[in-house]
Amino acid sequence: MKDSMMNNRFEAPTPEQLAQRLDKIPDDVMVRCPVCQTTFLAHDAIDKTCPECGYGLRLGARERIMMVTDQFEEIDREVTIPARFNDLQYRQKISQAKKKTQQNESVVTGFATIGRQACGLAVMDSRFIMGSLGSATGEKLTRLFEQARQRQLPVVVFTTSGGARMQEGIHSLMQMTKVSQAVSELQAAGLAYLVVLTDPTMGGVTASFAMQGDIILAEPHTMVGFAGRRVIEQTIKQTPPADFQRAETLLEHGFIDTIVPRPQLRQTLARLLTWHAGGTQ
Repeated sequence: MKDSMMNNRFEAPTPEQLAQRLDKIPDDVMVRCPVCQTTFLAHDAIDKTCPECGYGLRLGARERIMMVTDQFEEIDREVTIPARFNDLQYRQKISQAKKKTQQNESVVTGFATIGRQACGLAVMDSRFIMGSLGSATGEKLTRLFEQARQRQLPVVVFTTSGGARMQEGIHSLMQMTKVSQAVSELQAAGLAYLVVLTDPTMGGVTASFAMQGDIILAEPHTMVGFAGRRVIEQTIKQTPPADFQRAETLLEHGFIDTIVPRPQLRQTLARLLTWHAGGTQ
């Protein structure tokens, strides 16, 4: 009996054996929520949201479009950075982002139906150089607002961005004014502009069109701000509160209208668009 027990004794795997076992585990099986630190199985996350706190994990633009629309027709897919930006390192960065996302820019624009209501739609993608606002991004957004105004349609924009694309210098900062003007012209025509803030929405995007919506929604725990937390800490020599720049804090202080969990966004947008069209839901 004693010999049998000795033969069945568990022996811990060597580091080499453990590494081989871990290599066989597919990526992204387990996910850790960056907000509440809960670890959960990826397939348990409804609409890629944390089952504990409701934080929405980051989505690609096309993934988002499939989640919220009935139909979608893309426009200006071919628009990309102008030839004048010929810095080799920047060009390589753009090439890598295009390969990763299968997109030419950090935003996908087009016309969609949400709950059978037609609208212009723009969805930013954090995988493309952190959703940064460059010349082509601004051009695509401006064209969308102009075409929506011509078609007499409201516009919905999902924002996610680290801010202006510094590789393009002043040209990227000029996009803030350019898009803001297009937003103002849409609103002057009596058409609604709905914004959904998703994590993160920062920098020049926050300072312009992200906060110009007639109605501003946000996903739970979305980070929204202008300067980053570390920059602020270094400037004021103080540590901001844990909930600093979170959607819940912005809601409390009146900067956004409401927080909508991701599984409810499609229904909420459909209701708002129906009201804008003069119907009821």
